[in-house]
Amino acid sequence: MRAVRITAYQNMASYRQPSSFVMKESYPLPPYASVIGMVHAACGFTEYVPMQVSIQGYSASSISELYTKYEFGRYTKYEEGRHNVKLQGGEDLLGMTRGMGHVEVLIDVQLILHIFPEDEQMTERIYEGLLRPKNYLALGRWEDLIRIGSVCITELTECEAEDSIQLPCDAYIPVESVHAQEVSATVYCLNKCYQVEAGSKIRTWTERVRAKFARTATVIESGERILLDREACIDADSPYYGINPIPVFLS
Repeated sequence: MRAVRITAYQNMASYRQPSSFVMKESYPLPPYASVIGMVHAACGFTEYVPMQVSIQGYSASSISELYTKYEFGRYTKYEEGRHNVKLQGGEDLLGMTRGMGHVEVLIDVQLILHIFPEDEQMTERIYEGLLRPKNYLALGRWEDLIRIGSVCITELTECEAEDSIQLPCDAYIPVESVHAQEVSATVYCLNKCYQVEAGSKIRTWTERVRAKFARTATVIESGERILLDREACIDADSPYYGINPIPVFLS
């Protein structure tokens, strides 16, 4: 199995949890949909290219950042004292409220990502796209720029782990994976694929992945079947620098 491996860094990033409103909370690592979208942007894909992704990494800390938020309803008429912004909606005045909100932002994010396209012929194209992206790349919000440290094509082999493996960083492990059964961790339901409705242009999520968020120092026991990346990591800032082999958790 040939896959593209990326090591990357973000100074600041927020991967918003859809269910958070009062404060925009962030996932601890980027969800599958965000990583797949970044790959598509880098390669200039105009149609969805099916792929599996492994996401590992960590952040140094998190902060709360202010942003301007707007609240309004499609047919909500303007009311003095309730709204502080007037909008013209045909013959009616519509009301909107502008205020301040909080968003959780992760600091100094280090990532190691594996991209495995279903069509193996796309591997080289994804590698070239990430090596020479067609646009500046962001992961999370539009302003959350990503700096790619290294890109390579690596060979993944499935085998029994000869020794136990202690994770040097956090990782998403799909719930259906055999490794997840022994891991006690928070389970996230992460978006992966969507389709756009023809008339309304609204995105509808068609695939979600239930994954456990395995913390640093989680142990994968010996004897378990696991995907391994035996290519040495040359990025000195990566959590897997000097560690071989690298476990991979595709979904």
